[in-house]
Amino acid sequence: MRKKMFILIVVLMSISLIGIIAVQLYWINNAVESKKQQFNNDVKIALAKVSDRIKDKEFDEFYARYGSIFNNQKLANDAEIKNYLFQQIDTVGKRKFSFGATILEENIKLPTDFLDNDTIMLKRIISKKDFFQTSTIRNTGDLSSLPEDTRFTSIQREWAFEKFQINSVVSDFQGNKPIHQRVSNREVSEVLGEELRKRNINIAYKYGIYSNDGLATKLKSGYFRIDRKESQNYPLFRDENGHSDYKLHVTFPSKNKHILAEISNILLLSLFFIFIIIIAFSSSLYQLIRQKKISEIKTDFINNMTHEFKTPIATINLALDAIKNPKIIHDEEKVKRYLGMIRQENKRMHGQVENVLRISKLEKNQVDINKDAVDVHDIIDEAISHVDLLVKDKGGTITTHLEAITSEVLGNQLHLTNVVVNILENALKYSDEAPKIDVYTENTNKYFILKIKDEGIGMSKQAQKYAFDKFYREHKGNIHNVKGHGLGLAYVKEIIDNHQGTVIVESEKGKGSIFTVKLGII
Repeated sequence: MRKKMFILIVVLMSISLIGIIAVQLYWINNAVESKKQQFNNDVKIALAKVSDRIKDKEFDEFYARYGSIFNNQKLANDAEIKNYLFQQIDTVGKRKFSFGATILEENIKLPTDFLDNDTIMLKRIISKKDFFQTSTIRNTGDLSSLPEDTRFTSIQREWAFEKFQINSVVSDFQGNKPIHQRVSNREVSEVLGEELRKRNINIAYKYGIYSNDGLATKLKSGYFRIDRKESQNYPLFRDENGHSDYKLHVTFPSKNKHILAEISNILLLSLFFIFIIIIAFSSSLYQLIRQKKISEIKTDFINNMTHEFKTPIATINLALDAIKNPKIIHDEEKVKRYLGMIRQENKRMHGQVENVLRISKLEKNQVDINKDAVDVHDIIDEAISHVDLLVKDKGGTITTHLEAITSEVLGNQLHLTNVVVNILENALKYSDEAPKIDVYTENTNKYFILKIKDEGIGMSKQAQKYAFDKFYREHKGNIHNVKGHGLGLAYVKEIIDNHQGTVIVESEKGKGSIFTVKLGII
């Protein structure tokens, strides 16, 4: 996959993911705001009902005390009768409609004890309403089809008007009293709690009644202060003009938690799906990057393997051409030498193939590794002897610091020796100057620790992440200043894992590397 196409796919996937998450978050925000609006509306309706119930209770108490005055016919001071008559004639339908009303207005004086030695007159109104429908006669021919006359009569007392008058009286005279004398704290609390519960608002709340000037009254729940952003209010004891001197304020400390709890199921489900989308995107992106990296590593491996095979194949071809030469074919010594070269190069290619197969078998657990008690110090000495000539050839040194008191572990001597040899060879390969290698050992309570330090070219942070991956080499492409196929450290990792140990690398570019192997002691 070309780099531009890969970048385009990643960008498109990222835009899609961001878009999906943005839509989900927008929906969640709208759901929360909608619930807040619904909550505020429910509270507003509850406060309105509280205001009406408190006012109605005050009216009922007043009416229970003085209502008998309005029902007592003997207490009327004077009366006035008014008559009204309205008529309408339908010339097409030949009908006449008549509406008559008789209104009895009685003036009643309220007792002086209620009015503080002042007086007020209220009206008690009883109305009689008559409705007539008659037919008009223009000639004698209309007599046969004359319909019956229709008449309705009703007598009623105008309770609505009386209630309006009483409300005015209550507002005028009760309005001069402090509000805590008109309603009690307990009554406000009970009515408010009932109305909120009717609307499924079962959370803690605080309330307080304040004047329009912002002055607090004695009616409040505990320590209450108005929160201009969160408090909701509604006027109390409004007069016939809608004016009120006091407002009931309510605050819900756990309002946001209550709203989120109501939509918690759908909210958690939405967040779960967002999480799934992010995981799926991350996994897809990781697989894309991994496949691209694997493709690059395999390309590097093929290039390096091709280069490593070209030299022995060319040597074998030259040796065969030389043997075919008539001057050489009869020279037994030269033929043996060329056959030895062919065998050596063939062995070299066989060894490279075996390295690849060995790693593959290790990954598939197809290699049986027998483990016995072995001394790691002896293994280190044996490994150093394997690379001693190579170190001296480059003018380098290997210094040992074997300070571990207990050096016996349960392992396979051959494979552990190969592990140390591979790390030492790696140090040799990546040292530009004469290699200087230090080997340290130490103990902890349960582990034997081996550290191999070099002062080579080191590796970058990125290279350290993939140092133990199969086929990985920091030098990419067809560059062969350092021979190898990226299998040595992968083999080290597989063997150490098989021994239930750990291997890590610490490195800094230009300063060298430290490989640390940790194995459990017997």
